[in-house]
Amino acid sequence: MDRSQKADAVAQLTQVFNESGVVVVTRNLGMSVAQSTDLRSKMREAGASYKVAKNRLARLALKDTDYTGLDDYLTGPTALAFSQDPVAAAKAVVDFAKSTDKIEIVGGSMGALKLDEAGVRSLASMPSLDELRGKIVGLVNAPATKVVQLVNAPASKLARVFGAYAAKDAA
Repeated sequence: MDRSQKADAVAQLTQVFNESGVVVVTRNLGMSVAQSTDLRSKMREAGASYKVAKNRLARLALKDTDYTGLDDYLTGPTALAFSQDPVAAAKAVVDFAKSTDKIEIVGGSMGALKLDEAGVRSLASMPSLDELRGKIVGLVNAPATKVVQLVNAPASKLARVFGAYAAKDAA
């Protein structure tokens, strides 16, 4: 890599750090190409990305960002998982780590908040942003549905009473 390629790589990583809601640092323990491709596809499905970056270039890109606490985790063969959704990258990495022992979760960060491995795992257990939106919509719609049921209940009871009187008169 020449100097201009390194500068471009640092600029791209800086942009990633500035736009991400969460960054998870993983350690590659001899993943095959097929496993790496599988991980990348699962990350894309979750709305996240996975990038192997040189530790020195990543440290340069961390300067002047909220993720400066990640310096300690950048040792050995590491890779970065990141997403705008604060849960997506952590959830995808933890799910993949359950199926193989070739990847180790080192730690991560949500902006200035530094997370250890247990913190990343607990973050992965939280519902995603889309799941939370669905729950909120469900909660907002539930009272409206109950109001409609309450308004319709007296009318339906009245209709049943009239129906009973009509059946009684017909008999």
